[in-house]
Amino acid sequence: MPDDRNFFNEMLDENGGPRPPYARLAQWLEDKPANFLTKKSRDAEMIFRRLGITFAVYGAEEATERLIPFDPIPRIISAAEWRRLSIGIDQRVRALNAFLHDIYHRQEILRAGVIPEALILQNEAFLPEMVGFTPARKVYAHIIGTDLVRVGEDEFYVLEDNTRTPSGVSYMLENRETMMRLFPELFQTNRVATVEQYPELLRRTLESVAPDGGKSDQTVAVLTPGIYNSAYFEHAFLADSMGVDLVEGRDLFVDAGKVYMRTTREPKQVDVIYRRIDDAFLDPLTFNPDSMLGVPGLFDAYRAGNVTICNAPGTGIADDKAIYAYVPDIIEFYTGQKPLLNNVPTWNCSRKEDLAYVLDNLDDIVVKEVHGSGGYGMLIGPTASKREIAEFRKVLQHNPSNYIAQPTLALSACPTHVASGVAPRHVDLRPFVLIGDQVRITPGGLTRVALKKGSLVVNSSQGGGTKDTWVLED
Repeated sequence: MPDDRNFFNEMLDENGGPRPPYARLAQWLEDKPANFLTKKSRDAEMIFRRLGITFAVYGAEEATERLIPFDPIPRIISAAEWRRLSIGIDQRVRALNAFLHDIYHRQEILRAGVIPEALILQNEAFLPEMVGFTPARKVYAHIIGTDLVRVGEDEFYVLEDNTRTPSGVSYMLENRETMMRLFPELFQTNRVATVEQYPELLRRTLESVAPDGGKSDQTVAVLTPGIYNSAYFEHAFLADSMGVDLVEGRDLFVDAGKVYMRTTREPKQVDVIYRRIDDAFLDPLTFNPDSMLGVPGLFDAYRAGNVTICNAPGTGIADDKAIYAYVPDIIEFYTGQKPLLNNVPTWNCSRKEDLAYVLDNLDDIVVKEVHGSGGYGMLIGPTASKREIAEFRKVLQHNPSNYIAQPTLALSACPTHVASGVAPRHVDLRPFVLIGDQVRITPGGLTRVALKKGSLVVNSSQGGGTKDTWVLED
């Protein structure tokens, strides 16, 4: 476990004084009575409960719908820091889209030997059905969530790339709305970049990749698995915010190669589908025949160029954790530049020498499933019991290619409201990127916070919470 005394404190410097971006917030906190944040936290919970801002927990014995804990102390990023991050994120998402186009066409990166061919072609996230097909504007991943962690004043790492169906943007937006209700005075003394325009920018991005980008009345729909999905609140929130229809598979049908939405009047053709269901369930005629969530014939309509699916099927190969270790090489291959944002050093357990190292150091490292998410299927060695490590060792030896491993980073910490007052807690950051007619990066993103002292697990499904993220303007 990283020594809690050695993590980078984003608010306080080595002498205990506030760093410049936090100066006004630190003074504001100092002037408040002891019970002020407790009361405001209760107010925030009431707002979240009234709005129904929840997420589902699969397999939980208790209630499946939970409120995500919200911390009322914002995380602050300076304008200069954000500029550096934005440039690095822009480089990364452009390279990942170039990579996706290449592997579904000429596969030059495989011919060059930069990535082992088997790692792509035998990967379950690679869709042979996408080979030879070019989406509108050559964009595969239209909405990307890039997870960042900070370990020092100028040290940021990309923890992972979410190019399939990244979630959490609704919490970013509701966090900001809640903060503006609770603390309007803070926004008067701090010049905070806005995030409220995200739904409009999302719709503009989706419309820009419609099959006929020149139409003035593009029909966009958000495709959801339904009310039992863990991110259903977000699906409904985004559809409502964009002013488009929220649909399930049964609301759509294909006729003469085009996709239509059932309405109370006549069927309406759909131009763009922002899908929030996995590849396997999109179309029972092409993928999983047992799927009740998708639309029969949808993929053929997509391949015919009559509808755009965002994100494109097959984008999961770009955020596969086994591919993650090669992203620096991917960036250099397609851009001719060194990565501006570093990867976390990674061991690929499918390699014999990497597996040997991981097995010898399970006490000190983090091991993750290649296709895992939400904090499930992973081992955090420094906090795991001897029994957990022994059991995980057996699983790892049985199927090593299903895992990667990384060192345990001393994640930066931000001031957080806890039962005892205000204390540092470890955080990460998920900025959201939109790619269509241009690359749009929303300032800030979703900060997730590990609410338990010393914990490095920020996932809401594992007890983490969220914060509003402020990017200060010059």
